[in-house]
Amino acid sequence: MRSSNPVFSREGSFTRDTGYAGFDATRQPHANNPYAANPYGANPYARPEGAQLTDDQLAEMYRAPSAGPMQTGRMTMDDVVARTTLTLLALVGAGAVAWFALPDEGYAFAAGAAFAAFVVGLVITFKRSVSPPLILAYAALEGFFLGAITKVFNTIWPGIAVQAVLGTAVVFGAMLIAYKSGRIRVTPRYTRIGLAIAMGFVGLLLVNMIASMFGADLGLRSGPLGIVVGLIGIALGAFFLSLDFAEIEHAIQNGAPEREAWRAAFGLTLSLVWIYLEMLRLIAILRGDD
Repeated sequence: MRSSNPVFSREGSFTRDTGYAGFDATRQPHANNPYAANPYGANPYARPEGAQLTDDQLAEMYRAPSAGPMQTGRMTMDDVVARTTLTLLALVGAGAVAWFALPDEGYAFAAGAAFAAFVVGLVITFKRSVSPPLILAYAALEGFFLGAITKVFNTIWPGIAVQAVLGTAVVFGAMLIAYKSGRIRVTPRYTRIGLAIAMGFVGLLLVNMIASMFGADLGLRSGPLGIVVGLIGIALGAFFLSLDFAEIEHAIQNGAPEREAWRAAFGLTLSLVWIYLEMLRLIAILRGDD
């Protein structure tokens, strides 16, 4: 299944067709596959044609456990959880540095980190191979931006940071439960509709940004309309999470290489950052001038 998510749709991502040892017996063995070694002495069951196994060898072979994902180098859910945890730790750590090191009005630092994170994110998205250092660098830059902008918001609305983090966690947990229970099914129609809404949403925000440069205000980030836009933004972030969950599930089922867990971590981080920012803006609108 080809994904519409640019993070997961790079050629070679989440497949066995990039030098990875899959189930095709005609492929060359992977260099890191401990079961691919052949001479006969290194693997007593890989015998020359016509050679016979003894009864003891047959008994030992059938008693041995089959090779699991760790032995064959395939991606597992544990890999995704571990890489996502590392990515989020880099994000939170950089956010803490920005929170404690920057002044209360750290708009310039936030803007610089956001631009750098955007550039690195584009490189990761369109890079053919997975680069863990780049993904961790993106997480750190994004975390620095979030830490700086959250400090600014928290100066105006004390406690908003905790509220936004809790709100993001609730959305993530709800989407994970809904997906695992089958209440949300990522079908081609579901994906097309969601992506169409997302493109319209981003286009509307770009129009609003251009208008604001000329002193016009469309009211998309304030008042009742701002609340509606914020709710739509959070809903789209939840939609992106469902795409991430589906791609991760398909990747594991299709025997994707272990390194693709980093790509999954990057996709999840993107979605969580989107939700957090929309949550931060929505709470700010709801709290108003209190």
